[in-house]
Amino acid sequence: MPTPRFQPNFRTLDLNLLRVFDEVMAERNLTRAAHNLSLTQPAVSNALRRLREALGDELVRRGASRGVEPTPRALALWPSVREALRSLQATIAPSVFDPTHAATTFVLAMADATAATLIPNLVRILESEAPNISLRVLPLTTRDPRSLLDANDADLAVGYFPSVLTDLTAREQAGEAVAFAHLRLYSGEYVCVMRRNHPLAERELTLQDYCAARHMLVSFSGRPWGFIDEALASIDLQRRVVLTVNQFFTAGRVVAESDLLAVLPRHFVPETGMADELVLRDLPFEVPHVHIEALWHRRNLYDGGHLWLRQAIGRASAQAF
Repeated sequence: MPTPRFQPNFRTLDLNLLRVFDEVMAERNLTRAAHNLSLTQPAVSNALRRLREALGDELVRRGASRGVEPTPRALALWPSVREALRSLQATIAPSVFDPTHAATTFVLAMADATAATLIPNLVRILESEAPNISLRVLPLTTRDPRSLLDANDADLAVGYFPSVLTDLTAREQAGEAVAFAHLRLYSGEYVCVMRRNHPLAERELTLQDYCAARHMLVSFSGRPWGFIDEALASIDLQRRVVLTVNQFFTAGRVVAESDLLAVLPRHFVPETGMADELVLRDLPFEVPHVHIEALWHRRNLYDGGHLWLRQAIGRASAQAF
């Protein structure tokens, strides 16, 4: 006969054990978790033992460098446990954040085109409402910044993350706990950009002309392949990318002084200061509109400072469009 599946009894579960579990998962070290909880290490070990017995899973195992490694069951449980604890804390003792007197630093990850759109307005908000708050802007080097947010290396990532949103939506629809949240800031479109006296600048840009030209690609990761190439591949076409750069500003300058074509956000071209040197043409094939999202880890969902930051980013975006 098959072994009966273990069924934990929630009615008898000591919810204090979940606080210990959350801290151990965050630190991956029993000593540091005990210090953060103002408990002894034996008390933390005892709490884990009781939770193991209640849930029927080992939860964590001894890992490298005196730390612990979570089991698959623990990794699956943790996002839901953490969100529930934070939601309860926010309800009982909400975080109070006074931007006028706060002196903290927020770290944002975004591409230069996004920063050029949002940061000037965001700085004005800081100057009038939060004079002691500092910002650090990191270059966005990926279309999937979840590992950056998970490691607490950034408070917010802002950019175009289509595969991330698709994955999060699929997980939510499957009933899985999702560790990230997002907010749409604005939508835009990409256009083909060339220098003003380019041989193609005096006529309508055809699909044949576009594919026959030499191209520059803006790639945060350095890969010589982007969503434009994916759109072309879907109609069995390709372009020749002869230069890859990782900044839109660089792309604008190179285009203005060469015969290369580039694809840039339409709203960004005036920000380059080179709009008079450039010609914009609609792309001669279908490309979906680009939705710029703010993405963050749900552990910050109810944090007062992080909530203010998200609202400030939203206002900076609204002022830009």
